[in-house]
Order: sequence, then C-alpha cells, then structure tokens
Amino acid sequence: MIAEFRLPDLGEGLPEAEIVQWLVARGDEVTLNQPIAEVETAKAIVELPSPFAGTVSDLHAAAGDVVAVGAPLIAIDVPGDAGAPAGAGGAGSADPAGVTRETAADTAAAAADTDATVPNLVGYGAAPRTAGRPQRRARAVRAAAASASASDTAVLAHAPHDVVAPAPTEDLRHERPRSTPPVRAYAKERGVDLALVEASGVTGMIRREDVDRYADAMRAQAASTSATAAPAAPGTPGTPGARETRIPIRGVRKHTAAAMVQSAFTAPHVTTFLEVDVTETVRLVADLRADRRLDGHRIGILAVAAKAVCLALRAEPSLNARWDGPAGEIVQFHYVNLGIAAATERGLVVPHIADADRLTLVELADAIGALAQTARSGRTAPGALSGGTFSITNFGVFGIDAGTPILNPGEAGILGLGSVRRRPWEHDGQIVLRDIVTLSLSFDHRLADGQEASRFLRAVGDILREPGRAMLLS
Repeated sequence: MIAEFRLPDLGEGLPEAEIVQWLVARGDEVTLNQPIAEVETAKAIVELPSPFAGTVSDLHAAAGDVVAVGAPLIAIDVPGDAGAPAGAGGAGSADPAGVTRETAADTAAAAADTDATVPNLVGYGAAPRTAGRPQRRARAVRAAAASASASDTAVLAHAPHDVVAPAPTEDLRHERPRSTPPVRAYAKERGVDLALVEASGVTGMIRREDVDRYADAMRAQAASTSATAAPAAPGTPGTPGARETRIPIRGVRKHTAAAMVQSAFTAPHVTTFLEVDVTETVRLVADLRADRRLDGHRIGILAVAAKAVCLALRAEPSLNARWDGPAGEIVQFHYVNLGIAAATERGLVVPHIADADRLTLVELADAIGALAQTARSGRTAPGALSGGTFSITNFGVFGIDAGTPILNPGEAGILGLGSVRRRPWEHDGQIVLRDIVTLSLSFDHRLADGQEASRFLRAVGDILREPGRAMLLS
C-alpha cells in the first residue's frame, strides 16, 4: 500500500523547509531510517530519514521547492501491512497489481489511528499547516535533458544553475555525486549543479576547487557568447543578469534578516565601549598553548573572554535575562547558555554552548572549537540555534576594532570582541607598547540600565586585564 510521508516539524516551530536535494528517486528501494533527502530550514541543513521501508512511488516536491511543514513530501509503496493501514471508508483506486492506493487524507488518518505501527521518529506526523502542492520559487533554470530519466529530471531540472546553463551531456550520472556537506552548500551558493561537475581527485570526491573550476568555465563560456553577440542599441536595457545579480533571500540569510529586524525594532539597543590592556591575557594564552599537557586544546582569547563573561554575569544577572512582555515579567536565568557568532558559507549563525558557566577554560575552548566546526559544516542542530541567554561576537577575526552588535531576539546582551592591537599605552607611569582590545557591549535598556551594563563591561575588562582575578571570582 502507499504510505505518505509529510514534512515533519524539524524543531523550533519553523514553518517550512527547502529541498536541497533528493537522495532517492522514483523506483528506489528504501529501508527504515535511510536518509532520503536533505532539506534546508532557516537554521540548518538536515537529512530526513525514511519512516517506512519499501519502494519510492512518488516525490511530491523537487529540489529547490519550499515545502510547508505537514505537506506531503514522498510516497512509499510499503509491502504488505508494514506501513499505515488503510483508513476506514477511504475512497481509493486499484493499481494494476491490485493494491489499493489511498488518498493522502485517508493515509494520514490511518497513521494517526495506528501510531503503534509507524516508527516513532521525532517531529514526524505534524498536522498540515497549508493545503495544496508546495509553491515553487521563481528560478532561472533550463530543462536538464529531454532524454534524461525521471529521477535525473527531478534532481537536475530544478537545481540552481549559473546565468547560462550548460548543455546537458550524454553521460549524466544517475547516482548522487560524492561530496561533503560544506561542498554541497558551497556549490549551491555558487549556483552549480554537482551532478554536472567532474571530480579531479582519485577518490571521486568533488571538492571546492572542482566547483570553482566548473563555475569559472561556465562564466568564460557566457562571456564569450556575450562578446560575439550583436551590441544592444543605445538606451536599450542589456541582457537580464548581465549587469546585476539577483540572489534569492532564503535559508540562514532570511532567518537572520527577520531576527535582526525584530530585535532592532523590539528591544531598545544601547552600545557602550571599553578599551582594555590585554597583554597579560595574551601572555597567558601563549603559555597555555606552549604547555604540552594541553596539546590538542586550542585556547585563544575568545575562550578567555567567554570565561570572563560567564563570571561577570554572576554579579550582573540583569544582563542574563529575558523580557516577557505578554506575562509582564522579567525572567532572570540562573545558568548561561552562551551564544558564539559563527560566520559560515550560508551566513551568520549563533549556536550556543549550554551551561557554559559550569565549564572550565579548557572545556570552553573545546566547546567553542566544536561549535564553530559544526556550524561551518551546516550541521548545527536547530535546538542549538535558539535558547541562548547571552552572546559573543568576535570582530577581531576580520581585523575589525569595534562595532555595534545587534542583540539576538530574547537576549539582554551581546559582547563584541575587537582585534588585539599592539599600541602605545600608559603602563606603570610610562608609555610602552601593550596589547589593546576594544570591547563593545550592546544591551536591552528595558532589562539593564547604563550603570548595570557599565559594571558588567568593567568586570569583563578587569578579568582580561588581569586574568588572575578570575581565581577570585570562580
């Protein structure tokens, strides 16, 4: 019988997800919990496991489609009664093999009545939020090939391409191109279909340089075509896309924009700055890196700043709080879920380290390293991208001295860490070269006033100026 699988709620109430690519095609045999598709939410790229074992009967969306939570995603022909049983009174039609094909509504009702026979996967079975087929975004795409199979067409014809799509070749591969998640995300960002990219290495894995080489070749081909074309008449607009690039607003960029607008127009932002002599912290970091007992632990100034923030929040809980307008309350947290801003190929994300205040400096450094690596691979869990109580953003890695960071919605403060500069500085009555950094604190003026924010920033600065003071506070 035909079992319909609807797009599950992937967490945090996200209403929709975009199909990045299908990992199966019509007619493929799938097993229970086998990955069947990669979908991109506003927060992360997620692999969807199959809740049924059987044969893929139909794909209700193509690569590039934006599907609402609860909408039909894939139909699987489940042998015997292994899937959801037929709904009572459901109207159906028999296929040539005599198997009754239920309507999507009957299948959903049957699955709801017999949850015990359906694998209990987290988030599956969300109620539909919208009716009808998923709406496809406008996208400049050429047909993959008239002779391509139905599975190739579903993957290739709807995939993002460059301004000029290449002519399809006769030896298009029918299996999923071998690559890593970061490379797939990079190819998507550049508008390259991995199915048309040839791997250069002996392992057959497609790498970033392969994507760049293919994209450059397509651009050169487009430029050559434009050069040989007749010039447009004066005052006549050129070919669409020749003088501008239009990038769809979606995924992380869309979520970040919405969150920042919400934050800027909801919380009254105030930013204060402090220049700090961090020479002693720089020496501490150098000594720790030279310690053989800490081999494998990359401890940097960001980790020390994170520890300083956790210690300073103990004395200033107003910066570790949330404004609950509907309840008319201020919620102060007795734990620190510390968000660390991470720049990725998909945009800026701010996953958090849960209970960061309970970690040692070495544990914090390890957690920051793991968090950044996971974020750049696009595999951050949706739950890690919300629920933070305070955040840090590191301008210094880009060579920037200071900025005015925008609060993450629901948080009371965010600390900006600038670049460490060797500058002339007054020290012990003399002008000497010292390591100086600028701290930027943005805070919600509903939750903290200038005095509380200044005390917090001064406490963080004191710890970075004399890291030994942390021993008195921990």
